[in-house]
Amino acid sequence: MPRVTNLRPSVACGAALAVFSLVIVKICLPHSSMDGVAAAAALIGVAGGAGSNFLFSYFSEKARSTSEVADEQLREVVDNLQRESSRLEAILGSMVEGVVAVDPLLRITFLNRAFAESMEVQLPLEARTPLVQVVRDHDLLEMFNAVFNSGEPLQKRLILSAGGTRTFAVQVTPLAGGPNRGAIGMFYDITEIERLERIRKDFVANVSHELRTPLAAISGYAETLLEGALEDPDNARRFAEIILNKARQLTNIVSDLLVLSTLESGKPPVPQPVSLRESVESALRTVEPVARSRGVNVVFRFAEDLDVMGHEIRLEQVFVNLLDNAIKFNRPDGEVHVEIAREGGRAVVHVRDTGLGIPSRDLPRIFERFYRVDKARSRATGGTGLGLAIVKHAVEQMGGSVSVESRLGQGSVFTVALPPVDSNAIVT
Repeated sequence: MPRVTNLRPSVACGAALAVFSLVIVKICLPHSSMDGVAAAAALIGVAGGAGSNFLFSYFSEKARSTSEVADEQLREVVDNLQRESSRLEAILGSMVEGVVAVDPLLRITFLNRAFAESMEVQLPLEARTPLVQVVRDHDLLEMFNAVFNSGEPLQKRLILSAGGTRTFAVQVTPLAGGPNRGAIGMFYDITEIERLERIRKDFVANVSHELRTPLAAISGYAETLLEGALEDPDNARRFAEIILNKARQLTNIVSDLLVLSTLESGKPPVPQPVSLRESVESALRTVEPVARSRGVNVVFRFAEDLDVMGHEIRLEQVFVNLLDNAIKFNRPDGEVHVEIAREGGRAVVHVRDTGLGIPSRDLPRIFERFYRVDKARSRATGGTGLGLAIVKHAVEQMGGSVSVESRLGQGSVFTVALPPVDSNAIVT
């Protein structure tokens, strides 16, 4: 049936040529017989029909080939675009920075997982969701509007309340093709960077202050001695004792700074099994004179002796610092209770005191370097402000953790949790 269909154009063309030829021959050769004229016309018609059939087939094949090539090229272009789109979406989706794209009406056309997590958005998000439903901060919305109005990129530092108050460096750029195509925003979370920068600045300021105070005292009393106080034996001895105490304070600060620097940047020593009971008992012997002079009773209890993988000297220093604070910041005739226990697969040491307690606003920062709850009392007791920072870094270096619970006027509980030796053996 298809072959007959293909012959229709040639048959029609041949018939038309035959009729046309018959008329032309009759006009041109009026004396020719009718049979001859008909034969000639038929011959011309058949030849014309065959030629037209050839031309029709040729151009049909050409058109078909051209169409197939065009279809193949179009499919290739579409496939390339899909691959590029998938690759771009994968790259944006895996970025740790938040990314969101919006149209000129501030409706979200794309957002990656990092942006959704930082803004606490549940995925998948409904298409064309208004940005204001996700981030209600006016400054960010105004930033996108400014980019649409100017057509120029814009960068700002914004504190956004969505997902908890955090600080972002935000850069909004119009998409290629003009602002009518939309805009894309990049969100760099700099909350932790700013926190560390604040700690660094506080550290520099605190170190300067901590060193300047005893140095000023040493310098002042030394000048007084040189100006004539050496001739006064009583005052001379008292001034010399003050200079010695301030020099020891400087030594303690420098020593603690070196310890802290080693803990933060140095390679930790190879861990060895350490007895918690022996470490606590050694620390108790160190602080016993201070406890006796202040009238503080220290009670030590343990149900079992637990070994942990750690560093003997560092672990003893941890307990010395905790016990020293518990004694110095206790009330007269107060008590300090030390207890070793196994809790949740961890070896735990609790240091409880009946002291002044710590205000709740200060609890998040007490492990920072040079941070003091009561600055005047801390200096009066000879503290450097680095003890708890050393505790935190030393414990974490041994794979443990330290925490504190406190209520103002009711004392504090510091808890050191370390993996016991048997759990380390199971893990390895």
